[in-house]
Amino acid sequence: MNLNQITITSTNIKKAVEFYSILGLKLIVDAMPRYVRFECPDGDATFSIHETEITTQNNNVTIYFEDDNLDELVSRLIKKGFSFTRLLEDKSWLWREAHLKDYDGNTIILYKAGKNRKNPPWRIKN
Repeated sequence: MNLNQITITSTNIKKAVEFYSILGLKLIVDAMPRYVRFECPDGDATFSIHETEITTQNNNVTIYFEDDNLDELVSRLIKKGFSFTRLLEDKSWLWREAHLKDYDGNTIILYKAGKNRKNPPWRIKN
């Protein structure tokens, strides 16, 4: 089994497209104002957004995007006016992360984990 895509909702698809395009995703399906789909610059996963009239403040959505050049990406986004809720920091679980919110309040975590994403030292042995 492989994860194909994640779909989130947005009250403003146009603003969401702007946000995720600046973040680095490539728009591949444009059915605005109801639906859009992006492909990630690395790998095969896709990310889509479906229009909704209402989103909740605490929608419990957290989206992780890994980037090998994390520090450079965060620096570039700050220069483009993005506000981060947490700046870059090294975590005890061996990831480097920065946190921000999209236009609809979804938590976005930009991170770099490398081999520790799927193979941390504490991984269960089979």
